[in-house]
Amino acid sequence: MRRTVILCLIMVMVISGLAESSSGKTVKIPFDDLQDKIKGAWAAQVIGCTFGGPTEFRHHGTIIPDYQHIPWYDGYMKDTYENQPGLYDDIYMDLTFVDVFEKEGLDAPASSFANAFANADYRLWHANQAARYNILRGIMPPESGHWLNNPHADDIDFQIEADFAGIMCPGMVNASSEICDKIGHIMNYGDGWYGGVYVAAMYSLAFVSDDIDYIVEEALKVIPKKSKYYAVMSDVIKWHKQNPKDWKATWFKVHRKWSEDIGCPEGVFKPFNIDATVNSAWILLGLLYGDGDFGKTISISTRAGDDSDCNPASAAGILGTIMGYDKIPAYWKQGLAEVEPMDFKYTTISLNDVYKMSCLHAIKVIKRNGGKMQDGVAYIKVQKPQPVKLEVAFEGHYPIEKRRLGKSDKGEFEFEFEGIGFSFTGAGIQKRGKKDHVAKAQMYIDGKLVETSELPTEKRTGKPTLFWRYQLPKGRHVVKIKTVNPSDKIKPGSVIIYDDKPKNPKY
Repeated sequence: MRRTVILCLIMVMVISGLAESSSGKTVKIPFDDLQDKIKGAWAAQVIGCTFGGPTEFRHHGTIIPDYQHIPWYDGYMKDTYENQPGLYDDIYMDLTFVDVFEKEGLDAPASSFANAFANADYRLWHANQAARYNILRGIMPPESGHWLNNPHADDIDFQIEADFAGIMCPGMVNASSEICDKIGHIMNYGDGWYGGVYVAAMYSLAFVSDDIDYIVEEALKVIPKKSKYYAVMSDVIKWHKQNPKDWKATWFKVHRKWSEDIGCPEGVFKPFNIDATVNSAWILLGLLYGDGDFGKTISISTRAGDDSDCNPASAAGILGTIMGYDKIPAYWKQGLAEVEPMDFKYTTISLNDVYKMSCLHAIKVIKRNGGKMQDGVAYIKVQKPQPVKLEVAFEGHYPIEKRRLGKSDKGEFEFEFEGIGFSFTGAGIQKRGKKDHVAKAQMYIDGKLVETSELPTEKRTGKPTLFWRYQLPKGRHVVKIKTVNPSDKIKPGSVIIYDDKPKNPKY
């Protein structure tokens, strides 16, 4: 009897110790294991991105059918590196920020990351490109990512490039959130920012737990409960528990309840969805329904559609952190050794380089947050997740109309509407001959000049959404767009109109 009681007490102590280790106590990880997990994170991210690449945004609002073959063979990664280097935008953008930490240390200011990002040679899209445009004109973070300055604020952009923040903060989710606050607001706000905060938190926890259910639920504690993002992720977790075998059933539920995009000018009134919430849901589908199987995980996150290279990259990276490099199945690492020494395009950094750099950065973060390295072992002070601040983009704004503006052979045009805001998705400025140039255009609202914009014809520095205004007084408004030089012609596209309530109430 006494022996039984003692054994029970021992079990209680062990269980209690495990619980405490996940909420503020010290976890010991041999350096070799830490290094293996960091390598696994980066390598798996590349694998997932490569695998999903051929399907990226080719399936809008639909599942990629089971009969559609997605190739994978020895040498495929090298072929992709050499012939489609732009596919790895979610990697080489991560490396932009890793490189700043490498050169300037952990206290590098937001301006350093913003300037490195804005002046890089690679092309950008959506929230990233809007942020680049802002930064090059002196609008720095966090204003560069704010929804009033960036109509793509809720898009996926920071989600796809936040992996590094979790990788350099093993077990330290709040340290990861601090990094995300500094860098994620370069290009995003609200739900768009939360996508990166959550992904980074899952990476962080993947160093100290191999329980995927625990990781996705514990990481969600960094997201404010009142946010839409929290609600979407909570639903995915709940629906998985209700039906843990059928990922497609949960996919349909997500679409039925959460697929309406109100921000991205390219996604409103269209099946195209680059919103962070839905795409984060597809990461969770892979992790939860993948059951720890590497191939199954990336296949589900890919076949969920939409941003179907970035989503499996994140899911694979998180699982790769749990597993470690050595335990990633050989089938999925075939050809990896060939590309590990190769620099990613637009960088002087290879996978082999970032393996080492991230290890050094992680050690610095461990020490800064109360841990230490001793006798080849990392002693990590695991942090109890704290929610970041609540941010809501496009609050009180409801899309009520999308209107084609037709063609114009002049340097000016106007439109009128009833509502509280609009975004104008023109195709840009027509080139003068073959050379790039920077035009200037003025926007008048109700007869008052409210903005003069530079509109580069060069794609790398262009303005992805030409004009917008939110939070206008409710009522009738007249908008006039006029180029300063009449020889510059704007190619009109569409205008999305917003009001303070839906045009068609739900029934």
